[in-house]
Amino acid sequence: MGTIFMAQLMGALFGLLAVVFGAFGAHALKKKLTPELLHSFETGVKYQMYHAIVLLVLGFNLGFDNALDAAIVNCFIFGTLLFSFSIYALCLSAAKGEKLRFLGPVTPIGGLLLVAGWGLLLYSFVANLI
Repeated sequence: MGTIFMAQLMGALFGLLAVVFGAFGAHALKKKLTPELLHSFETGVKYQMYHAIVLLVLGFNLGFDNALDAAIVNCFIFGTLLFSFSIYALCLSAAKGEKLRFLGPVTPIGGLLLVAGWGLLLYSFVANLI
């Protein structure tokens, strides 16, 4: 599978799931999660949607003619998976009284990958100016 296809596929999948998870959080989880957990769940949904849109934009606009473009896309894909999905698992497990503490360090690793993706994207713009 090419990087362009992967960016577009994962962007569309993340977008679809963000809408589903957002509705699930707003309706099914509203009475089961504390306000703090619900806020965390919504943060996961927002970041997932933001990066779904970014992946779609990149999938239709990057040339994917170098390793940097693939690295940017991979940082966004894996960062979103680790960041948002670990938040979902932490919130849902906490609601059941069985918080999956081992996932606690996964969230910031995902966040670092997202920051790296944005940093690489910025670098790609600046490198084109020089």
